[in-house]
Amino acid sequence: MTKRTESKYKINRRLGANLWGRAKSPVNKREYGPGQHGQRRKKPSDYGVQLMAKQKLKGYYGNISEKSFYKYYEEAVRRKGDTSENLIEILERRLDAVIYRMKFAVTPFAARQFVSHGHVMVNGQKVNIPSFLVKDGDEIEVREKSKQIAVVLDAAQSTERDIPEYMEVDHRAMKGKFLRAPKLADVPYPVQMDPNLVVEFYSR
Repeated sequence: MTKRTESKYKINRRLGANLWGRAKSPVNKREYGPGQHGQRRKKPSDYGVQLMAKQKLKGYYGNISEKSFYKYYEEAVRRKGDTSENLIEILERRLDAVIYRMKFAVTPFAARQFVSHGHVMVNGQKVNIPSFLVKDGDEIEVREKSKQIAVVLDAAQSTERDIPEYMEVDHRAMKGKFLRAPKLADVPYPVQMDPNLVVEFYSR
């Protein structure tokens, strides 16, 4: 089961953003936060802006735990190149994120559950760890017995999202390939993400 303990749409309302670009999001009608004090928004401090950027990025990928997210930041720092770009690359390599991008699941939360229930293979081997990081050229496939699951078919036919250029997908065969590491500009976020602010937050 997913580790999510709160409604995904509460994340949207708390952050004041339609993170996944879904028509059902309550933010489309109410851009203020939940609760009786939700409409009393003050101008955030620099720290508040950085914290919000971190919460948006964490929330988008299925509300990743703080411990795991900080480990990704540390790995991004260790790698050569721009730390913020490295962070995005690592997040996009997560198997649950890849399943979501390939439209085998409707939401990142559903993608995490789909992987953990053993419906996915990477290079012919079953992988049930959502945080598994795929490599360039890895082939991802829905297991044969899972290809006719209704939610998978619905996700594949969804018009809410497009497949990004750094992966290719064959929805008839229910398989795809992770072609290359994406840059921030390549990732089809429905809202603006600021990984540079996340880096500033952790490097304070």
